[in-house]
Amino acid sequence: MGRHEWYSGARRWRLTALLGVGAVALALVVTLLNTLPGGGAGTDGTSRNGDRVHGTPTTTPDADTPDVGWGFTHTQFSADEGNSTATERVGQRIREAGGLPQNQHIMGWGADNPEPVKGRYDFEDLDRRVDFIRASGSTPVITLCCAPDWMKGGEAGVGKTDWSKAALETAPDPAHFEDYAALAATVAKRYPDVRHFIVWNEFKGFWNDGKARWDYEGYTRLYNLVYKALKKVDPKIMVGGPYLVMDSVDPRSEDASPTFKGAWGAMDQRILDAFDYWNRNKAGADFVVVDGSSYTNDDELLPNEFAATDKLTAVSRWVRQRTGNLPLWWAEYYVEPADSRDEREGWSENRRVAVQAAGMIALARGGTTSALYWNPENEKGTDCAGCLWTPTSGSGGGQPLPMFDLVSRFSTAFPPGSAYENVPVAADDVPNVRVLATGRTVLVVNTLNRQISADIDGKKFDMQAYEVKWLTR
Repeated sequence: MGRHEWYSGARRWRLTALLGVGAVALALVVTLLNTLPGGGAGTDGTSRNGDRVHGTPTTTPDADTPDVGWGFTHTQFSADEGNSTATERVGQRIREAGGLPQNQHIMGWGADNPEPVKGRYDFEDLDRRVDFIRASGSTPVITLCCAPDWMKGGEAGVGKTDWSKAALETAPDPAHFEDYAALAATVAKRYPDVRHFIVWNEFKGFWNDGKARWDYEGYTRLYNLVYKALKKVDPKIMVGGPYLVMDSVDPRSEDASPTFKGAWGAMDQRILDAFDYWNRNKAGADFVVVDGSSYTNDDELLPNEFAATDKLTAVSRWVRQRTGNLPLWWAEYYVEPADSRDEREGWSENRRVAVQAAGMIALARGGTTSALYWNPENEKGTDCAGCLWTPTSGSGGGQPLPMFDLVSRFSTAFPPGSAYENVPVAADDVPNVRVLATGRTVLVVNTLNRQISADIDGKKFDMQAYEVKWLTR
């Protein structure tokens, strides 16, 4: 889902080959290569001490709870790099917002191959991201995806990583599931303040072509091995999955669920089957993780972009009912279809923020306790549709954007455990607004592309087109 840049953008180490002109020199090269760890694979810049604690671990209020609240995921470019004034500006804004929970993958999306050769580690990029999360006073979350090439039939060695989308989205070979669990344990030991781990991402590589369905048996086996490995490191570590994309389809599709449907479409029955298998056979889970969009897999917003968010409520309730009300996380959530370049730039920013706010309201109403906004940052420039802040390449960068205001205020106003209340809404306003309220705060979204006069919770006020308004009670 979403703008999934995968290439790390990090430096690439290369093993310089020695060239001989005679048989003696060639023999020397062969001997040298054969004595390198990994049978000749390049190991420049790596370390055997991957599980050595990095930096200064911190503590957060969420360290011992399975809920982290509303935050975001780092992608290809983020505020850990760039002009120091700009990066500090972002960190300060996050601290002022109370520290938004932040998620980072261990490979791709800004992080280099963490184990290019078995037993040899390179955590430079992941270290930098964790340092930023710590410095901004936030709860760190790590998604255990993706896998080093040697675990999935590729070549070992620094500089040998295949960063193509197809390669990155390949799951580890079953013979290397235990190696992947060992890598997860190494990551957990390196960052002991990371207490929340998500296992894998969107079932990438777990599709059974022969059966035309998800390989939920394979994913669940990997999940269980990782779960046990992490709990062995520290029983207080909290683990969640399955991070399935909760796809919906046209109700007439052959893959449509005959029972789980609404005005927004019908759920893909293959997804429901995969979820149920994991749920029945998991070794355990401290929270459950899904992702998805309000629109169908054909990019249809049914019956419109705001009403389509009702799907997020329906799916949230279905998942919680299935899991006995385990804390529910949405690792990603989308309300705006992407274009052919996987970009979301077709809407005005006020429309984008309004529909996003409606989506977050829908998630909360469904019982979601934590959700991570997939932050589509750009490296340079001034335009950044849907981004939380402007690019940090220059000293004037790192300025908060409207989406940052929404996510940070939502995080503060509606933390896990919030008790939501119904508030009076004038009859003629009911079709035109989305509302979420607690005893202290009311969030109102105008779903129309025109000004309205609203009467909500005993207050009368005007709202501009697609305005998102916060009221204090």
